[in-house]
Amino acid sequence: MSEFLVNLLGERLVNSEKAEVDVQALGSKLSLVGLYFGCSLNGPCKQFNASLCEFYSKFKKSSEHKDTLEIVFVSSDQDQKHWQDFLQEMQWPALPFKDRHKKMKLWNKYKVTSIPSLVFVDAATGKVVCRNGLLVVRDDPKGLEFPWGPKPFAEVVAGPLLRNNRQTTDISSLEGHYVGVYFSAHWCPPCRSLTRVLLESYRTVKESGQHFEMVFVSADRSEESFQQYFSEMPWLAVPYSDEARRSRLNRLFGIQGIPTLILLDAEGHMITRQGRVEVLNDPECRLFPWHPRPVLELSESNAVQLHEGPCLVLFVDAEEEGELEPAKELIQPIAEKIMAKYKAKEEETPLLFFVAGEDDMSDSLRDYTNLPEAAPLLTILDMSARAKYVKDVEEITPAVVETFVQDFLAEKLKPEPI
Repeated sequence: MSEFLVNLLGERLVNSEKAEVDVQALGSKLSLVGLYFGCSLNGPCKQFNASLCEFYSKFKKSSEHKDTLEIVFVSSDQDQKHWQDFLQEMQWPALPFKDRHKKMKLWNKYKVTSIPSLVFVDAATGKVVCRNGLLVVRDDPKGLEFPWGPKPFAEVVAGPLLRNNRQTTDISSLEGHYVGVYFSAHWCPPCRSLTRVLLESYRTVKESGQHFEMVFVSADRSEESFQQYFSEMPWLAVPYSDEARRSRLNRLFGIQGIPTLILLDAEGHMITRQGRVEVLNDPECRLFPWHPRPVLELSESNAVQLHEGPCLVLFVDAEEEGELEPAKELIQPIAEKIMAKYKAKEEETPLLFFVAGEDDMSDSLRDYTNLPEAAPLLTILDMSARAKYVKDVEEITPAVVETFVQDFLAEKLKPEPI
């Protein structure tokens, strides 16, 4: 356990008194680590920090598990004095200010997209136990549900479900069905836009004879807004008044923003978190239930995934539909092997795979990342770290791609700034 934490966090942390904290010794007691991603100059971080301090203090005083949990602050501060001042408000240790490489690795590993963020991970394996610790602090202030691990979807969603005609049903309506869990709100323009597309997709899938149902989990700001929005939807919803159940579903899936569409299989296991992208890319629903594809063709609708972690992008000289197929076939076996390896470990894949041709989207990406015009061009882009890795060779073979990927995962490549 301690050895793993040393690899994850480094040998030394620091506390508010500028004293070093030995990770090896710290890890011998822990079963759970909360990685707190934040910044001193961020207003929501300052607010959450006060709540977390109160939560932490109560937990350490009264919980029978007080010795098995520790919080570690992972700062995105750029100024050391601001960081030090913020650390003074905390009762837990932090990664050293100068350890930017370790901080960025943690951001990427746990796919943090916004701050403040609190991710609880298993101290022995690093696997995510709870992605949305902010809701834990709010919903379980006494820490009674420790260690906040994931529960089966059927258990979390259990209770009355609404239809838009005001009738109710229960989770038996979901049995034997693929389920889309839709986190959305009327006040959010991208949500309303996605809902219009989803209405057609839902009807198409149902008419094809597939067993498919959806559950709306509202983030609306009032019952009235919820009712107005839900009146447009032919699927089910968690009652707006059941805030606790809505919050538990947000926690279960680690929702960090809306709209988000989660796709589950008939046993309640996750198929994909990227339902939004899949629906937009597949308006005829030919690929339903949208199992993750090893390699994607870069498009406007899936470009958002470039910001969710490191992505391998193979740029090729292709303008017409179908011309990208040889490039996909070249890297697909490598992508499949990476996906299978991390799926077996019940971890998210550390690298997404794309092919890109000659179009406006690819040109914009090249301009933004300051890439050469060469084609073929093999790259790994890490937007959150503002880093790129470029392999500019005359011929790109499976062996070249394999070596490039393995060297990246082993941290042997030197990044260039974006």
